[in-house]
Amino acid sequence: MKYDFDEIIDRTNTRSLKYDFSKKRGMPEDSIKLWIADMDFRIPPEALEVLLKRTAHGVFGYTESDDAYFSAFYNWYDSNFNWRVKKEWLVKSPGVVFALAMAVRAFTRPGDSVLIQTPVYGPFFETILDNGRRILANPLIPPSSDSSDSKKYSKKYSIDFLDFENKIKQSKLFLLCSPQNPTGRVWTPGELKKMGEICLKHGVVIVSDEIHSDFVWGKNKHTVFTEVDSRFLENTIVATAPSKTFNLAGLQISNIVIPNPELRDGFIKEIRGTGYSQLNTFGIDSCEAVYTYGGQWLNELKIYLEGNIELAKNFITQIPKLKFIEPEGTYLIWVDFNGLNLSGAERRDLLVNRAGLWVNKGELYGEDGKGYERFNIALPRPVLKNAMEKLREAVINYDRSKQNTQL
Repeated sequence: MKYDFDEIIDRTNTRSLKYDFSKKRGMPEDSIKLWIADMDFRIPPEALEVLLKRTAHGVFGYTESDDAYFSAFYNWYDSNFNWRVKKEWLVKSPGVVFALAMAVRAFTRPGDSVLIQTPVYGPFFETILDNGRRILANPLIPPSSDSSDSKKYSKKYSIDFLDFENKIKQSKLFLLCSPQNPTGRVWTPGELKKMGEICLKHGVVIVSDEIHSDFVWGKNKHTVFTEVDSRFLENTIVATAPSKTFNLAGLQISNIVIPNPELRDGFIKEIRGTGYSQLNTFGIDSCEAVYTYGGQWLNELKIYLEGNIELAKNFITQIPKLKFIEPEGTYLIWVDFNGLNLSGAERRDLLVNRAGLWVNKGELYGEDGKGYERFNIALPRPVLKNAMEKLREAVINYDRSKQNTQL
């Protein structure tokens, strides 16, 4: 491989949220960081060279995107997803979460209900509640281990469509996570079409957060929501960003695609109301650079991450009472700890104090995440292997000590 993803890069003393704020967040500073979803890899060197050249120029005034920027974006999505975006559809924003909040403010009023599918990425809750709207949850159906009943048995999360339509009738907006964070589901065209038709039937606007779309595993394939059915162009906003794919979160750039001009005008008006105008200079340059030069880097990274997923799976499936949820997409692993019958405090003690791991507790993703943990495996494999060994040892010893206590 051309790129070295085994390199361990010291991220401390860089104001890294992931590494430098452990104490402030009540975590041991020496814990292994498997929580927030950024990667421990440098961006493609070809893109880094673009940023170094821009830095050397030394002038960082107001900046705007141009035709070269749009071409890089267009070519990436055309070649990778067969999605042909028109230039006038594109609206830039500092981030996908910011865009979710703008959509909530633009297309609902205080007191309106917004539908989400739980468990789901924590900021989905915040953008709704902190803007004075109400959450309606369509809980995803978790995998079943009862293979004796073929109607109930499933190896992956699925959608309760009866509940979905009942909730949609009461909603003004639907925030979709596709691929789904934290469960790792990659929705099929059939699932997307069914959701889209229900929303269209009831006049509900859809915001499809597709930030993880470049990370899909095995035979699974990501489908851009508006590509399922041309009718969905009228009521769908597709939110994208290079931040997860190329580890650019700190540069604050996202590309929001809104084909319907009425929705687009409303969305832009809400952004203007925040006082936000020009984009981050380095965000613009980095986005164009990674979409232009980052293809080979991403291909090699995906091979590496698939190896990391396999390593985590091999460990977790051998740990008594833990359940590994096979990810179809994202670089996040969703693990079911409910078999251990631990309280939230006991699970924290197990993971933080005994295993020395900092992961995201499932409750951050809603009530349906209770008893689960989310692991970020986008880090050098030697570090991940060490983390998995610590997890295995901690669970086995904890379970053994609990059994001895009960005797």
